[in-house]
Amino acid sequence: MSSFTLSLKLPPLLSLSPPPSAQLLNSNFSPLSLNTRILRATSRRFFGAVEVSSRIISTMETDKESIGSLKQQLAKLFEESLRAAFPDISDVQPLVAICNDTKNGDYQCNNAMSLWNKIKGKGTQFKGPQPVGKAIVENLPASDMIENCSIAGPGFINIVLARQWIAKSVQKMLIDGIETWAPKLPVKRTVVDFSSPNIAKEMHVGHLRSTIIGDTLARMLEFSNVEVLRRNHVGDWGTQFGMLIEFLFEKFPNWEAGSTPAIGDLEAFYKASKQRFDSDPDFKERAQKAVVSLQGGDEKYRKAWAQICEISRKEFQKVYERLGVHLEEKGESFYNPYIPKALELLNEKGLIEESEGARVIFIEGKKIPLIVVKRDGGFNYASTDLTALWYRLNEEKADWMIYVTDVGQREHFEMFFSAAKRAGWLPSNENDYPKASHVGFGLVLGEDGKRFRTRSTEVVKLVDLLDEAKSRCKLALEERGKAKEWTAEELDQTAEAVGYGAVKYADLKNNRLTNYTFNFDQMLSDKGNTAVYLLYAHARICSIIRKSGRDIEELKKSGAMDLAHQDERMLGLHLLQFPEIVEEACTNLLPNLLCEYLYKLSEDFTKFYTNCQVVGSAEETSRLLLCEATALVMRKCFHLLGITPVYKI
Repeated sequence: MSSFTLSLKLPPLLSLSPPPSAQLLNSNFSPLSLNTRILRATSRRFFGAVEVSSRIISTMETDKESIGSLKQQLAKLFEESLRAAFPDISDVQPLVAICNDTKNGDYQCNNAMSLWNKIKGKGTQFKGPQPVGKAIVENLPASDMIENCSIAGPGFINIVLARQWIAKSVQKMLIDGIETWAPKLPVKRTVVDFSSPNIAKEMHVGHLRSTIIGDTLARMLEFSNVEVLRRNHVGDWGTQFGMLIEFLFEKFPNWEAGSTPAIGDLEAFYKASKQRFDSDPDFKERAQKAVVSLQGGDEKYRKAWAQICEISRKEFQKVYERLGVHLEEKGESFYNPYIPKALELLNEKGLIEESEGARVIFIEGKKIPLIVVKRDGGFNYASTDLTALWYRLNEEKADWMIYVTDVGQREHFEMFFSAAKRAGWLPSNENDYPKASHVGFGLVLGEDGKRFRTRSTEVVKLVDLLDEAKSRCKLALEERGKAKEWTAEELDQTAEAVGYGAVKYADLKNNRLTNYTFNFDQMLSDKGNTAVYLLYAHARICSIIRKSGRDIEELKKSGAMDLAHQDERMLGLHLLQFPEIVEEACTNLLPNLLCEYLYKLSEDFTKFYTNCQVVGSAEETSRLLLCEATALVMRKCFHLLGITPVYKI
């Protein structure tokens, strides 16, 4: 793909072999210039802080396994406190958030002001929100989790977590495994509908976002112990298949004899058939009759349709294998037999009306109705999507249906979700389950600010884009002499991991609703917020552990972690926040939150390593365990983002 050829310099990043030895992290591994703010909480102005207590809230349940994320554990403590301090006020949910300013504390409880608004003027003993906050603190149950609390401004309770508790929690994860940190979500089974290319058309860069955003959402939900049905709702039905089948008959008269016909470039085949359809009235008439035969179940036409679908499916699979993406296909044709029943159910609810020869559902606030049966009696996207939703709710018993498509389809989803709510298939309250969510995403742009295309204005094929990323990485590695040091397999695997990972991360780190500019040089840079930098950072952490010569598995059992230095404590706390970030990313369907977390984690590790000697220090055991915990969380982040880590540099 000469239209993509640009110069590239990569760091000496290498080898996917799992953890054993590399070199010590060198001195030029400096803190990153970009300071990504991941610790989001509602911005507040703090007035003079009032110290309530510097006591350490004494130990409790040290042997019990902690349940939920750090934020959830704090919320549980404050829930008990709220009940004890204000027994007459029911249904008060603890409002716990990460502190915006770490100088004030690690977390905040923000219930005091709202409670004061409820009780003032009702004969309460309290004189304002600060005394309310003080009462909440004084009624906290004993826990070794909290070191101290203070009140700021109108009752904001700032919480400082105990250093020893942070250290023990991180070490417990090392022993028990990171799966014990999985978030707890209020759903059991989810359908993630993503990728969804059209049969007989090449997957192009426009499918990139749907495929990798959907895969990451599925991975995060699976990590959270949700059963995920990964659905590929391919476009494998409709009037275009009459055109394709008739063209197949014409070009390959012996198509039924044995193997699948060698169509070759399926995109070219589709374009040629479309051109023929538009220019030849006789061919167009035959194609229209072919649709009737196909939909009527004619065996010959069904067989031809199946062959075209299979050729296309094999091409899709090449892309999915490169991306490491697993999907189960249930295309438009799967739901077609169920459409009449679904429409009958909607009609029984009085939702379907006649309008200008079509059957439609009118949606409040929309000028154009949702067409469910066209004038010619045919079905369309709306009828198929409504039927698929019904099937997923009633046959697959899903709690949450997630649809990953471009933002241009937002109105379609708004209308069909609205129709489902009117039918009683979905609850009217957006927060109730079962629910359906549209995950919209923006465009991939070229350097000219327009939709990303090749120089010949063709849409960029996704397989070509991925091959280009891999070949650039491989060339850079060869220029650094790695072809002489490694086996051909190691070289190929590393180029693939870095190249594909760079493409994925460059997309996922952006808020999905925005457009982003595709730039190979930027995404393959070893500086800043890129996959290359993060993979490099992970490999170097592993090299520190290998340089020590210590048995990290043995250290997990016999060593103890202590986070005496402020940079150790900061890194340990950031590690503990991993579950709540995954939970937030799942709840809001925003993979970029996980990318921000991962980048900030690498920054925190850099600061720790810059200021805290690891190998050869008196604290070597503890700091090696902190290195291992960081690498473990980084690897889980990579896995959730669909990126393969590298271990040697």
